[in-house]
Formats: sequence, C-alpha cells, structure tokens
Amino acid sequence: MTVVNTGLTQASIRAEFFQRFDATTTYFADLATRLASTTGKEEYGFLGQVPPMREWGTGRKARGLLAEKYSIENQKYELTIEVDRDEIDDDQTGQIRLRIQEMATRSATHKDAEIARLLINGAGAGFNSYDGVPFFNASHQSGGSGVQSNIVSRTGTVDVNNPTTAEFRDALKQAIARLIAFKDDQAEPMSNTASGLVCVVPPTMHLTALEAVNATLVNSTTNVLEGAARIIAMPRLVDPKVWYLLKTDVPVRPFIFQDRAPIEFTAQEQDSESGFRREVYEYGVRARYRLTYGYWQFCARIEFAA
Repeated sequence: MTVVNTGLTQASIRAEFFQRFDATTTYFADLATRLASTTGKEEYGFLGQVPPMREWGTGRKARGLLAEKYSIENQKYELTIEVDRDEIDDDQTGQIRLRIQEMATRSATHKDAEIARLLINGAGAGFNSYDGVPFFNASHQSGGSGVQSNIVSRTGTVDVNNPTTAEFRDALKQAIARLIAFKDDQAEPMSNTASGLVCVVPPTMHLTALEAVNATLVNSTTNVLEGAARIIAMPRLVDPKVWYLLKTDVPVRPFIFQDRAPIEFTAQEQDSESGFRREVYEYGVRARYRLTYGYWQFCARIEFAA
C-alpha cells in the first residue's frame, strides 16, 4: 500500500506559516509607534510638550508639564482552524498548506485592519484621543494651543465619489497646511517640516492620489507637491470621498502599537486528544497587543464635498 506523505508535520507547517507571515506586506509599522508592554494595561502619560527655550534672564525657571494621560488595556487575539485527518491523508494538491498560508496573511494584516478601524471610526463617540474627545474632532484643545480641528472639508468637488487629480492635489495642499499649523500646549508648532507624510486612501482613490503626488505636471501646471507624500491604499476604507493624511517621522506617530506578546503558532495533531479521539487536527495562532491612538496632531481626516 502506498502511503501519501504530504509533508504536513508540525515543524514544517510552523516554518511555512512564519515564512508567509514575514513576507506579507503590512503598513502598521510605518503608521504606528511600537511600544513594548509588560503588563495587562499600560498608562501613557502624554504630559504635554517640553517648553520652548527662553532667555536666561535672572536664572533658570523650571516649568511643569501639562498632565494628559490615558490607560490602554491589551487585547488577546486568536485564529484557529481544524482539519479532518482524512483530508490531510487525501491532500495531494496542497490545499491544507494554502490554508495555513492564508492564516499567516490574516494574522500579519490584522494590525492594518485595526488601524483602518480606528481611522474609519475616529470621529465617532468612544473613539477618543488622549485629550478625551474623538480622535478626529473640531474642538481639540490643550493648554495654550487654542481650539484646533484635524477635520478638513474640501468643498467644490464636482464628483465627490470620483475627485480629479487636481482636486486631490488641492485637498492635499490644504491638509498639509492644516497639519503643520497645529500647536502644542505651549502654543508652539508641533511640526517643523512637512516631511514623513503618508496619504491613506480608499482603493477607488489610489490611482488619483498616485498621480497627484508623482506627476510632474497637473493640468499643464508644475506640480509643487511632486514627491510630497507616500500613498497607501487600504481596502477596508470603503467611503470613496474620505481619506487621511498622516505624519510619520515623529517619535509618537498618530497610532500606537502596544506590543505585549508576539504571534505564536501551535498545532494539535495526531498525538493530541482531538487528533486521537476525533481525528481532527487543529492549527492556531495567538497574540496579545493593542492598536490605539497616538497624537491626533499628526493625522487629519479629509472629506470631499460638493
């Protein structure tokens, strides 16, 4: 009798899982600041900005920091599939192996999905920044900053669901101006340069955004925004008239990746209880982390309006 050897041992599957996991394209590491977590909950002390330099005058003057902080509890995530032993014995087409690779892709891109969720819901109740109001809000205020808004409405668009390259370019100019004008609690600028910019757009806006920042000419006019930003299209962004501008070359980015425990891959095969009693093999991943909001001053929500 011929025994079919599929090569689906626990060691080989784990290696295959992490090979695909590491090769999957993700964006969260560019958009979020990674902070290691050692407990179930971390408290972030956004203690306001360091005061500006001043003349020495009569001597040093110690100045306090504005206390703004919030606590973030880690979440536990898992993904588990089960496979009948007969399916493994009969698998000569690699379908089980493909499922393991899909698990790796799902696990790797979950953090991107969490960032998309935070972006989509950022203007809603309960999705608050450290200052106690929704992340995208027209009433942000800290210390001497004055009231500030990271919501940009670009009016005058002919077709809000299909903006032109010129309309996107003009909206980007407006959003950049808003981003670099934000002040901290000391009434000092949060940004010194318009660098490290990333446009996160829905797929319907992807090619328009690429042309707006890569073209040398737009409507026969020199494109002053050529190379000004990187473009990322997130498929979970489904509103065709809304996109986001982020500044990412800063110590605390618009999002925080609170990293408690990395991805683990485990398998329960023929020597397990489920494998012996039910002839079902189980493959699963587990991790503990949390994606949450960082500085709202480095992220703007832009919506096209007629």
